[in-house]
This record gives sequence, structure tokens and C-alpha cells, in this order.
Amino acid sequence: MTPLQKKRLSYIPKKPTILADLNAITFAEKGATEAIGDKGEIQKRFPQTYGRPLIKMTHGKGGASKPLKVGVVLSGGQAAGGHNVITGLFDALKKIHPESHLFGFLGGPSGIVDGKYRDLSEDELANYRNQGGFDLIGSGRTKIESEEQFAKSLEVAKALELNGLVVIGGDDSNTNAALLAEYFIDKGCKTRVIGVPKTIDGDLQNEHVAISFGFDTACKTYSEMIGNIARDALSAKKYTHFIKLMGRSASHIALECALQTQPNYVLIGEEVEAKNQTLQAIAQDLIDVIERRGKEGKNYGVILIPEGLIEFIPEMKTLIQELNMLLAQEGGSIEGLSAPSKKTFDYLPKEIQDQLLLDRDPHGNVQVSHIQTEMLLSHVVKAELKKRNFQGKFNAIHHFFGYEGRSCFPSNFDATYCYSLGIVSALLIREGFTGYMSCVTNLREPVEAWGVIGIPITSLMNMEVRKGKEKPVIQKALVDLKGQAFKRFARDRDKWKLQDHYQFPGPIQFEGDPSYTDQIPKILS
Repeated sequence: MTPLQKKRLSYIPKKPTILADLNAITFAEKGATEAIGDKGEIQKRFPQTYGRPLIKMTHGKGGASKPLKVGVVLSGGQAAGGHNVITGLFDALKKIHPESHLFGFLGGPSGIVDGKYRDLSEDELANYRNQGGFDLIGSGRTKIESEEQFAKSLEVAKALELNGLVVIGGDDSNTNAALLAEYFIDKGCKTRVIGVPKTIDGDLQNEHVAISFGFDTACKTYSEMIGNIARDALSAKKYTHFIKLMGRSASHIALECALQTQPNYVLIGEEVEAKNQTLQAIAQDLIDVIERRGKEGKNYGVILIPEGLIEFIPEMKTLIQELNMLLAQEGGSIEGLSAPSKKTFDYLPKEIQDQLLLDRDPHGNVQVSHIQTEMLLSHVVKAELKKRNFQGKFNAIHHFFGYEGRSCFPSNFDATYCYSLGIVSALLIREGFTGYMSCVTNLREPVEAWGVIGIPITSLMNMEVRKGKEKPVIQKALVDLKGQAFKRFARDRDKWKLQDHYQFPGPIQFEGDPSYTDQIPKILS
């Protein structure tokens, strides 16, 4: 181990005051819930768990202190803090009763189906406290959706005599948790299923979940690199950096990193869609900024682009839909494109045209996540600058920050947040709840003042079309254009365009003044 790894093992996350004595707390009902959309259909699909009450942790005598057997699974992409959810869960189970067992399912949800697991011990977990990654038990993207998969999962839960199963994952994974909870009840199985909100994209938010875990660490990591690039741009004064940031379905990461680093130009996909901006309109606005900076001798800059931008641009979304339909047909070609889509296609650089036509997924659809949006924008900008007879210099450099932010040492915020989420998961199981999401509230306040609630997962759902079929899913949270975080960004961004107000966050700090070691995400502050 490196010196920092060893040092982080000894870090002890703070706990909310309410979690000080696990035997002196219980949950009180806070009113019935209903689905966020398509209420009738969600109720029809979840007759056992629909409409259950929101619950809030309160002081009182908890459930009996008897040994519990609980399974835990990591589902989907990595996010810093996952190991702390597991250690918080383990510690709480041992406090409830020293003979409790925690089984880690290996390789993600497929481990549940195939019965691949490990009985986790303190000796093993000791090396993973406050560490990054998901390598303790691994992760995976298997969805438990067929009758055979559900039946096998039930067999495993019964064989291990599980009192509970904790699913650590994003919106799809927590939807899977709700489906498992429903199935287990229907089959008379005692195993209670609890979800934990995980995703660096930040799109698992709602009225009660302020932010998913891993988001803070990822954004701090990306912001360090953006700050470094901004300093380099300011020093060399000859490069324009196009930086694409993770966030396929929402622009939360781009917004948070913008607030942390104050780059020259930032695109927010949700705003692009709301304004119905075309690719050409976006390019023209960006070119205006580059041209104005060039006239001031500033032939450099930093531009942030959310990964999913292209799907927020109306004519690009239409073009992709038409291509998916045309090229799925035998002998289909772009000759069948509508006139507006053909015009959009012709406007694109040849490299992007090739990606749209040649890079297909197994279903024959465009691999949108593979489209190099940062290169698309820089190519369009370069071509338009030439048309304008731009007299300055334009040298584009491209970056994509993605996996770099997923498996880092968790920030103090994420380490603490995740540890509490693990404890809460254990308590929800002890108190007999199922189909709930573990939730820690009041994250803007000092840790001691954080609150605890349980949210029925069905209350977060609506129906969406997936692979041609309507399915119940947790609704993704997009950037709120009326929210305070976006308003702060919108208020200041014009100053950033021409003046260099770059901020340099530097690497994540773990020890020292809390003003920089325990910072919460900017979008929460």
C-alpha cells in the first residue's frame, strides 16, 4: 500500500447524531406516497409495494437485536465511496448483533442470480475502508428481468436465509431493487430489499435525495484537471481546450465543474433543449466568444461540454432517430432522410458522419456515447472561423474526462455520506422495510445535523419506453434551469467568457482546514 492508502484506512467518518445509538432509534411514518408519473400503471405493476409511506428516523426503541444475514451487491459503473457503504453496513450489522453476517455478491447482479458470493469479514474489509473502486466484490450491469433470473435470485436468497439484500446502484439498479422486493413478497420470501443511490452523473436526485454518492469525488477530480488545463492555457496562451465530461443523460457534472473552475464557455444540454438551439446556433455563439477573445489577443480558452449534449440538440436527435430507422431496414440508406435531417447531416464534419453511419450498437442503433462531441464542435468552429476570415489563431485540443473520476479515493464528503447510507440500509432491514431507498438528508448542514429517511422506490418511478417496450423506471433528474445552482452559473458566465476568472481547485484534500477538506458540492451550497 502507498502511504496515502494506509493513512486513509485510519480515517473515521463522522456520523449524524441520530445514528449515535442504533438501539435507540426507529422509523415513523410521514404519509403515503404515489409514483412520480403513470400512477395507475406503476401501481398495477407493484401491487405489494406501491403507496407505502415515506418514513423518517426518530428516537425510540428499535427492533430486536438478533443476528441478521444480509447480502450486498454493487451494480453498474463505479463511484467513489462504494466500499464505505459496505463497511457502514457491516459495522451496523455487527452492532445490531455480533453474529450477523454480510455476504458480498460477486461481479454485480449476476452474482445474485448465479449464487456467487463471499462471506465478508472484518479482516478483509479492513483493507477497503475509505478506498476507491468497487474491487472488493466487483460490479456488473446484468439486469434481473426474466422470470428465470428472478426465480434463481429467490432460490439464492432462501438458501442463504437472507433477511435483507442491499442493492448499491443508479436509477436502473434501484428499479431492479424494487422489482426484486415485489417478487420476493409475492413469493412469500422474507428477504427485504433496500436500494442505495449511486451514480457520478448526479441524475439520481429527487425531492429527498439531494445528490447520489460518487458525484462529489468525480467532480472534484475533474475540476482539478480542468483547473490544471486552465492554468496551462493561461500560461501558453495559444490553445483552446474542448473538454467533454461524463454525464450521458444530464449535465450536472458540467454545471458543478463550471462552478468550481469558471471556464470561458460551458454548454448545458438541458438549456440547449429548452432554447431549441441548433448545432449551428451553438457553434455561432461559441465562435463569437472565440473571435472576441482573439481580438483581445486571447487565442486560448477552456470549453466544457457534457457527454450527452448531442441528444439535447433537437435536429441532431431527429437525425439520429431517422438514421436508426433507415439503417435498420435492409438496403436502407441516408437517401431516405427528410430534407431537414439531410441538411443537418451535410453540415457535419466527415469524421462525425462516419461515426453516425458506421458505429452501430448490437441493435443497429447509432452509438451516441461514442460520438466525439468535443471534436464535432471544434471542427465546426474551425470551418466557420475560416468563413469569417478570422485573423487570430485557433488551435484546438480535445479531452474526455470519464473513468478518471469513478474509482478515486472518496472525498471526505463521499466517505462520510456513504458510511451513513450503509448504516441506514442495515437499520431499514432490521425494522422490516422493503422496496425502500436509503436516504440521508440535510447534506448542506454539518454532518451531526444530517437526517435519515427511507423512500419507497415506487414513488420515484414512471413508465418509459426501453428497447421498444414500456417499462417502469426511476425518472432521471435533469439540471433544473430554475434552480439556484444554474441561476448562479447563468449570472456569472458572461464575465467568464472574455475575462479569465479561472479557479484552480487542486487535488482533493483529506486533512487540514475543513474549509477545503470537507467542502460539499457547489450545487448543494
